[in-house]
Amino acid sequence: MAAEAHHDHRDVNGGWLRPAVFGAMDGLVSNLGLISGVAGSSASSHAIAVAGMAGLAAGAFSMAAGEYTSVASQRELVLAEIDIERRELRRHPEDELAELTDIYVGRGVEPGLAREVARQLSADPDQALEIHAREELGVAPDDLPSPMVAAVSSFGSFAVGAVLPLLPYLLGATALWPAVALALLGLFVCGAVVARVTARPWWFSGLRQLVLGAAAAGVTYVIGSAFGTALG
Repeated sequence: MAAEAHHDHRDVNGGWLRPAVFGAMDGLVSNLGLISGVAGSSASSHAIAVAGMAGLAAGAFSMAAGEYTSVASQRELVLAEIDIERRELRRHPEDELAELTDIYVGRGVEPGLAREVARQLSADPDQALEIHAREELGVAPDDLPSPMVAAVSSFGSFAVGAVLPLLPYLLGATALWPAVALALLGLFVCGAVVARVTARPWWFSGLRQLVLGAAAAGVTYVIGSAFGTALG
């Protein structure tokens, strides 16, 4: 009979969650701060909307490019190390067998049994490479994060976050408070949703994001007011 499944685990190795969450938060906070700063300088609603659109576009492309480069560079490094392991398995199979045996012995397996387990697992070259990569590098060769997934997730989530504080101005608002209210609500909801993934209290995560966004908006509004007065 198949072993009973007592519980399931969520996917923690995918390349989408971190850039998506970071992108949405960054889009909300950075564009809220930008719009607040421009509004603090007594700029017109049109100028604020243009600045918000520019911030959305620039930030989304910057996030996507940064995530793609970051994940691609990490992936290339891991693949290079896996290639080294592949060559070592081909050139020095006995040394690699002894290395795997030592790993199992270090985990409490009896030496003779550890060597036999290592020998059987090493019979298939592909399986041997996967096991050595997991044991020595802590990665799965067939489950590496995708740079494109990270880039698209970052771009889309940043754009969604950045459009919230901009939306009231696109709909004809002339005051800052609707943008701030909508952005802070978005931050709270986003933080609460993330809490369902990370198992943190929803209200704590939501309030934390709300406070951070409010602080960013307040600081940039004061800076915009100061520069607007000084340069006016």
